[in-house]
Amino acid sequence: METPLAEPLHSTLSGVARVLVHAGKLQPKAAEELARSAKEKKTSFVAAVMAASAVSPTELAHTLAHALALPLLDLNALDTQKLPRNIIDTKLAAQYQVLVLGRRGSRLFIAGADPTDQEAVERIKFATQLSPEWVIVEHDKLAKLVEGSTTSANEALESISGGDFEFDVTDEENAAPETADVQTDVEDAPVVRFLQKMLIDAINMRASDLHFEPYEYHYRVRFRIDGELREITQPPIAIKDKLASRIKVISRMDIAERRVPQDGRMKLKFGNKAIDFRVSTLPTLFGEKIVIRILDPSSAKLGIEALGYEKIEKERLLACIHRPYGMILVTGPTGSGKTVSLYTCLNILNQPGVNIATVEDPAEINLPGVNQVNVNDKAGLTFAAALKAFLRQDPDVIMVGEIRDLDTADIAIKAAQTGHMVMSTLHTNDAPSTLTRLLNMGVAPFNIASSILLITAQRLARRLCENCKVPADYPREAMVRAGFAEVDLDGNWKPYRAVGCSNCNNGYRGRVGLYQVMPITDAIQRIILALGTAVDIADQARKEGVRDLRASGLIKVRAGMTTLEEVISVTNE
Repeated sequence: METPLAEPLHSTLSGVARVLVHAGKLQPKAAEELARSAKEKKTSFVAAVMAASAVSPTELAHTLAHALALPLLDLNALDTQKLPRNIIDTKLAAQYQVLVLGRRGSRLFIAGADPTDQEAVERIKFATQLSPEWVIVEHDKLAKLVEGSTTSANEALESISGGDFEFDVTDEENAAPETADVQTDVEDAPVVRFLQKMLIDAINMRASDLHFEPYEYHYRVRFRIDGELREITQPPIAIKDKLASRIKVISRMDIAERRVPQDGRMKLKFGNKAIDFRVSTLPTLFGEKIVIRILDPSSAKLGIEALGYEKIEKERLLACIHRPYGMILVTGPTGSGKTVSLYTCLNILNQPGVNIATVEDPAEINLPGVNQVNVNDKAGLTFAAALKAFLRQDPDVIMVGEIRDLDTADIAIKAAQTGHMVMSTLHTNDAPSTLTRLLNMGVAPFNIASSILLITAQRLARRLCENCKVPADYPREAMVRAGFAEVDLDGNWKPYRAVGCSNCNNGYRGRVGLYQVMPITDAIQRIILALGTAVDIADQARKEGVRDLRASGLIKVRAGMTTLEEVISVTNE
């Protein structure tokens, strides 16, 4: 009797293995070995191929796309921050190594490296009630993205539940009375985990602020990264009140009060390390908007070299802070780094023989060796009241968080005139307009002229990513219009522009300071006493070699630290 022909080895293969064998990328025996290895290790065939380096990720993606007539996508060309979130569970995405690209009607477009995985298709279809359609991507790039968005978060949550991560929560006696409903909200486990994940993600992404924003039909979370707000996720709107209650409890706020803004602080402990957060709530039409600012203690200890002052600006500032008395003002909008600049100056002066006192609303960063006081308006501890108390405490250096009114300004100026070094901040656009602002407050011109030593205005510009920045060809006229002199353009240098890579945020990573440092000279004092305008003061400062913010920014452009577009947007002159 004739025996039947032996069945070809690769006929027992299925899915990706069969495609690779037919395409000549794998030998049948090697494919069988990899399939057996994947089964033993309970992993996918694609993962086994990648682990063995049998086929490169690019070659695998091109082969599958050609053989299965599916679209091919390069994930490096995709802005992953704009991808839809919360359509499929993060555990499901991690298990099957997939990424949601978008939705159109009842179709859900899924990026994956193994389009033959029917189990993944069925699970996603059941979970979303949508019809998945595959787009082929390279396995290594996909794994990196999925790991960044899911695995790291899961590991972080595991460490949280393991006790490595905890909130420094208020004592029971200090907490507001709670109803049974509020108590349930606060202890809601998914809400607790969600908040912890958001805080961990914000720290890992180098964010400075987290925004939790309720609207009529949706709820969103945004992070400010390198000065730019980016939407991170849209959690279910049902959690907004529970999340607000949780944040307010650990920030020592009144959780029963939802009609007025509140401010608080909270602290996270990672083993021996602690991170402080400043919390602000604001009642809006559809719930409380909450902004959490991450306070980085290391930023106050960077040293003046790291802040971005040019040589002449640094010398002017250091000369003034070492004077025995007088006033130094740091100006700029919210989020321009004024507090870090002041803390850096205080760190320089913080010696055993110097008595330093600060009054802030609130104290953002703890400075050992400095007597820090928080404003408490309800108890009558205002900036002015604290300043009056400081003068009876034998201070050498006084720091006022912000001069907001005539009373505070008068006491601060009197302190500067009676043998104390006083530092403070004001919200003004540039250094010359600060003097006009004080006049408008009602401070006498002779008090301004006799007490203020120096005013520095500042902005923060996004710093170019060193990995991906490329030279830019701007028209000569545009660069002259931006502020460059003709002679500046004749040198052998080129500005750079932002590109974007996996290590940065649209071509930028970190920020650099732009500074206008204006000492109050005899000539400027005469202009103040003659009730001159900010324009008169600015003209005189320019004659004395003081750079305005735009000129300071153009130096950073020339040094390749930032782009011309960024300097124009933050200086707007």
